[in-house]
Amino acid sequence: MLEKLKAIEQRLTEVEQQLSDPAVYGDRDRLTALSREQKELTPVVECYRAYLRAQDTAREAEEMLSDPELRALAQEELTGARADMERLQEELKRLLLPRDPNDEKNVILEIRAGIGGEEGALFAADLLRMYTMYAERRGWTLSIVNENLTELGGVKEVSAEVEGAGAWSRLKFEAGTHRVQRVPETESSGRIQTSAATVAVMPEAEEVEFSIDPKDLQIDTFRSSGAGGQHVNKTESAIRITHLPTGVVVECQDERSQYKNKDRAMKILRSKLYEAEQEKQNAAIAATRKSQVGTGDRSGKIRTYNFPQNRVTDHRLTGDNKNFNIAAVINGDLDDMIDALILNDQAQRLQEGKECWL
Repeated sequence: MLEKLKAIEQRLTEVEQQLSDPAVYGDRDRLTALSREQKELTPVVECYRAYLRAQDTAREAEEMLSDPELRALAQEELTGARADMERLQEELKRLLLPRDPNDEKNVILEIRAGIGGEEGALFAADLLRMYTMYAERRGWTLSIVNENLTELGGVKEVSAEVEGAGAWSRLKFEAGTHRVQRVPETESSGRIQTSAATVAVMPEAEEVEFSIDPKDLQIDTFRSSGAGGQHVNKTESAIRITHLPTGVVVECQDERSQYKNKDRAMKILRSKLYEAEQEKQNAAIAATRKSQVGTGDRSGKIRTYNFPQNRVTDHRLTGDNKNFNIAAVINGDLDDMIDALILNDQAQRLQEGKECWL
């Protein structure tokens, strides 16, 4: 472990030297890559250096223990230094966990109404609003690519693109079945009903990561339509792309331009095929789309939105740490819950892959 940290410190020094060269600012791609690497390495090196300082303090304190006049002070310093070393050691283990290579990528977000009929669709609309507000809080951009609405404004299904720094690193924890318990707007008797919606989250694949043979595509155009079948556009600007080898179908009708709709549909198709390829390569750890959304029923839920009890419960967390204020969450304040999920994920990975501290 310490040898690895020494190598990381040396690499940071090399990166900083390269960034100090004026010539690097003429190469935008290289500058971006070096700046990103510096950002990733700096907290590790700072923590490592703090650990070495605590180690030196402990060593000096141990040497002073033999002096009767300094023994009490030395013991106090030694206790504090050892506590710091233990804390910093745990922090270094966390910082050295393998990073998800997709963490900085944009996201394709899909929401589908599950059980509950119209109430399930209205809940799906609430989730879309929640993620839209969360994106605004994070400084991200959420753009609707394709949506299928009900007469009452519910969402049967919707696809959206979320663009912004770290979108995947946080939204990946939203994949799964979301359950709601409340009195529906459509319920006249005041009876509490349980409904569900599913959320799928995929990292956006760059063209260089996954190529598609144009001969494998069937591209159809049709007129955009909104709720109730009313035409939004009298021209055939909407696009439907079918990937013939896999049968994957993507539609986009949000833009008035056929070219823009085709471009966005290709982004989503590429991301879906890229995700499927990742599943094949690493089925044990890949968050497959099927496992993300489950069946859309109430089983296999990751989270419950209980309106009568004014709480949201994330079932992947435990104890008091799993409940959150429903008003805050439904209005896009997801950071506390997602932070807890990130810490939980780190703790699980540390437990699964304990590395010897040498």
